[in-house]
Amino acid sequence: MPRLIRPSTLTRGAVFAPLEGAGRAGLVEKRLTDAIVLGVLEHGERLPREADLALSLGVATVTAREALEALRDKGLIKTLRGRGGGSFVIRHPNEGERNEKARLREISRVDIRDIGSYYGVIGAGAAERAAEHASIDDVENLRRIVGITDFAEEGSTRRGEMNFHLELAALSLSARLVREEMRFQAEIGPILWLGMQDDACRSSSRSAHLQIVQAIGDVDGSAARRLITEHIAATVDWLIDAKSEWERGR
Repeated sequence: MPRLIRPSTLTRGAVFAPLEGAGRAGLVEKRLTDAIVLGVLEHGERLPREADLALSLGVATVTAREALEALRDKGLIKTLRGRGGGSFVIRHPNEGERNEKARLREISRVDIRDIGSYYGVIGAGAAERAAEHASIDDVENLRRIVGITDFAEEGSTRRGEMNFHLELAALSLSARLVREEMRFQAEIGPILWLGMQDDACRSSSRSAHLQIVQAIGDVDGSAARRLITEHIAATVDWLIDAKSEWERGR
């Protein structure tokens, strides 16, 4: 049974940080959906009460209520009445991993490169800031994430990638960066980490993560930035090669 990594307090805090601009129910729903899909909000976890959720996000109670209703309709939460009741997370671990190959076929090579470039900027910024702000305990936690990831198994490696990058974003101490990482992982992560079905990619992932942790521990932001950029670029190269191979095999 895979060992679980609890999301950091910094990552979870970004989920319930105030929304920017108008507090539409759709924005609340999207943020909570991303957090559930990525496992930041865990299966069975009780969400804050409507009034508390609204206060935390800086929206009206009716807005929070509408968002929770939408999550119930999508099967992402269930609400129990009475004493000990509330709204509880229902997570479907494989929901984001369906039809990735079909989605990849629909994306052009130019768009894949563009996705990689954009994510590279996010990752590089997070890694550089993590090197500036990470404590000894933070570095050890990153090393622990790598250590308990089973890089011999595809699913574990995918989860390890997601957790590692989320934790880097959290160590940047930027709630906006964490939320952008969450949004990107929820939307593109299932495609981006398709390469983890390949033995060589999983081995390369482990090596890259260990080197990034070492750079952060050495307070070497430039090295951390370079290493994560190379890691993401290699992942994108694999996707483009795989796309060509799968298209030839139609």
